[in-house]
Parts: sequence; structure tokens; C-alpha cells
Amino acid sequence: MEMTVQLTIDCSDPQRMVAFWAEALGYVPEPAPAGHATWRAYWMAAGVPEAELPAGAGDIPESIVDPAGRGPRVWFQQVPEPKVAKNRWHFDLKVGGGRDVPLDVRTQRVTATVERLVKAGATVLRTKDERDTGLYAVAMQDPEGNEFDVV
Repeated sequence: MEMTVQLTIDCSDPQRMVAFWAEALGYVPEPAPAGHATWRAYWMAAGVPEAELPAGAGDIPESIVDPAGRGPRVWFQQVPEPKVAKNRWHFDLKVGGGRDVPLDVRTQRVTATVERLVKAGATVLRTKDERDTGLYAVAMQDPEGNEFDVV
């Protein structure tokens, strides 16, 4: 049996999250299905009542996909309530190359990614720089406060 995986992230501003996470993951906004100008047009053609679609929903893509087709689709679902607690899961953006790569090189790679993501709207929470154990990682938050690590 074939299976695909979608990660759904509740948020208040799907378009902002699409822009940020497309940049963070190297993904692209998912275009509407063929024959439909927007996702909203697709949903309405599929029978979703307009009353169930918030203003602006689907006018701009609310999901991102891996252009190489390897990673899961990520859908940013608009919800009315704000994030109130620490995530029970998070992304690890593994950009350093692993323990076979010298720590100084991994540190440079992580630092470059952190700087790029701060410009895209992320916030640095803390840095783990444990030279004796060979660990360099940065805990961050996306624009809506969801935690993730750059390692």
C-alpha cells in the first residue's frame, strides 16, 4: 500500500508561515491543482462550502512541497487560537553535515543558516556550543513561536 505524509501546522497567518518555511526547508509554495487558478477555486469546485473558508483562504498557497519530491508536504492550517505552550515536536534542520565533519565547519554552516533564517523572521532562543562533546546547535523560533533546531 502506498502512503504519503503531510505535516499539518496550525497557525494564524498561513502566508507568512509558507514564506518562512519555504525558505527554511528549501521548499516551494505548492501550486493549485491543474485547471484551478487558486486553491480556493479548487476547494470550491470540490464542494467545500464558502462559509467554511476564511476570508483569503486559498487565494495564495497555504502549503509547501519539496521540489525534489523527497520530503513531506507541509500544510499551514489557519486556526483562531494562538500558540500557548512549547511544541511537543520540532524540526531539526541538519545543515552541519554530521559528526564526520570538523566542528569548526559545522559551526560555520549552522551560523550561516541561523543568520539567513533570522533575516527571514526567526528568533534565536539559545545556542549550545559544547566543544568538549563536539556539539554546536542553535534553538530557534519561527515567526509564530514554533521551536526548531539548527544543527
